[in-house]
Amino acid sequence: MAVIYNNDVTPFDRVIEALMVATDCELEEAQIETWEAHTYGKAPVHFDSRTTCEGVAAVITSFGIRTEVEPEWKD
Repeated sequence: MAVIYNNDVTPFDRVIEALMVATDCELEEAQIETWEAHTYGKAPVHFDSRTTCEGVAAVITSFGIRTEVEPEWKD
């Protein structure tokens, strides 16, 4: 899964835009995920193969947002 992290620099609207571009999600989903990252410090934003999630993370990172790709379930 691709995860985003909160920061004190990137405006909400920029994070929302990044999520919509990277994951092709609707506005409401991007808003919820942005709120979750802001409130809890991080938020999962995409679930797929590692390769796909790495591509999603690369797009989000290009907007100045810290990302990480990690397994959905830790063994």
